Amino acid sequence: MHAQRSSLSRNERLDAEMHAIAARHPGPGGAAVVLHEGEVIARHCWGYASLERRLPFTSSSLFRICSITKQFTCATLLDRYEDPEILAPYIRRRLPRLRSDPPTVMQLAHNQSGLRDYWAVAMLHGAAIEGTFSPADSDRVIAGTRSLQFLPGTSYSYVNQNFRLISEAMEEESGLSFAELLQQHVFDRVGMRRAILAAETSALPDGTTGYEGTQEGGYWPARNHIHWTGDAGMGASLDDMIAWETFIDRQRDDPKGLYNRMSRPVQFDNGHKAPYGFGLQHGTVAGHEITAHGGALRGWRSHRLHCAALRLSVVVLFNHMSPAQQAAASLFRAFLGEDGKPAARTPPSGSPQEPHALEGLWLDEETGLSARITAAEPGQLQLRYLMLPEPLDIISPQLAEAGSVRLRHIQDGQMQTGTQGASGPHIIMGRPGENRHVRLRPYPDTPQPDPSELAGEYECEELDGSRFTITFRGGLLHGGFSGILGTGRMERLTALGPDLWTFPCPRALDHTPPGDWTLHFQRRNGRIHQLRASCWLARNLVYQRL
Repeated sequence: MHAQRSSLSRNERLDAEMHAIAARHPGPGGAAVVLHEGEVIARHCWGYASLERRLPFTSSSLFRICSITKQFTCATLLDRYEDPEILAPYIRRRLPRLRSDPPTVMQLAHNQSGLRDYWAVAMLHGAAIEGTFSPADSDRVIAGTRSLQFLPGTSYSYVNQNFRLISEAMEEESGLSFAELLQQHVFDRVGMRRAILAAETSALPDGTTGYEGTQEGGYWPARNHIHWTGDAGMGASLDDMIAWETFIDRQRDDPKGLYNRMSRPVQFDNGHKAPYGFGLQHGTVAGHEITAHGGALRGWRSHRLHCAALRLSVVVLFNHMSPAQQAAASLFRAFLGEDGKPAARTPPSGSPQEPHALEGLWLDEETGLSARITAAEPGQLQLRYLMLPEPLDIISPQLAEAGSVRLRHIQDGQMQTGTQGASGPHIIMGRPGENRHVRLRPYPDTPQPDPSELAGEYECEELDGSRFTITFRGGLLHGGFSGILGTGRMERLTALGPDLWTFPCPRALDHTPPGDWTLHFQRRNGRIHQLRASCWLARNLVYQRL
């Protein structure tokens, strides 16, 4: 395959890859484009924007770009305000119960705010998994914030309402709607002629539809009833995204150019490099530095990336839920003439049957998250810590790593610089992109106490009395949250270790859920008195037993 691809011209490679994407990621429809030096060099639209209405997917079809909206929120912010911190009083007013200083506008824009994500917290308030999430609902959840999960500026955590807060603060300061602000500062200036703010996500004005399902089981229109604004509210066509990429290239040599200002390197308070700034992720593809962002909502997946050094941009839009990020990367590699296959790994010597020192169940006491490490294919482990499993390459009997995480097993008596309380066997987990190095302690492998002891009612003061109800029926534990947004459905709990369980969230307000919640039950005098609930988007929420 590599020899065959290398014999093709660049345009032939891109054309072949465009059609391969449509076959590799089947679904109702899609569109993709590659631009080089400000010019379109490959473009392809396929399938249907609406199967029911028989609307073909074209370059002018409106598309929900979801979280790609965040960079346009920040573009508006930087274009309008010489000093964005002028919005600080408006941010403060939206967090009336916060017991500490609020994050700065820059910390919001860089996902360094320390806020818990309102989309995840909404599930603890009893939001229906496919229900309506209105502006009034978001205001209630955000206004109820009392504490932060880390000191602003010290770490990274992806938080949608950071950008909602920015867009709403701009509305209040300017007296204009966010739709008007986008039109004035981005759409008209860039030439995005069809782009709109489509905050209510149940429909698009041209009938373009997002779909759930699979090729084998069929596709059906996805249900969305969330009202997004500066975090995920935009609709745009492929032609609009082409206009954005050509605008970026036109300003490439201007240090004060809008995208150049947005894509400057970002740091944490301690001077360490940060992976995210102004709605853009900083990373690499095939060894080249890029800025990028994806979008995901039930029925929609999108991704755009830009390599300034190569003057190369790639945009992929799906009205189904295939991995658009993978498709964009494959087009990038096709431009370079690479086949994109990972290099073969050489498993470390030794018996493959021997468990790796990192395998087992661990607890991150700083965040309350469980870490489950299991054997995978030869030379690899799998880490379950955040929302999705992370594959790790085994480097040595004590070390494994991936692009964003490094795990080292520390034996009893060893000391690790920069950690506290590090006696006894443990793992040091480094996540440079989050500016975090934490200790994972081994979780005891002892018999599970009688699960019926966990049944009862628990209440979280932090979340305006959010309740967690646990039942024990037929030998099984189920739990469900309820609060200011309603009564959530019951889900089955899964045991990890003694008094350590997971509560699943396979579906939420958005299709991509918060993932498993770790529930750590804590005892006093042998009796359960509280639990600590944590997921990757919202950590360290304590529920007292009633």
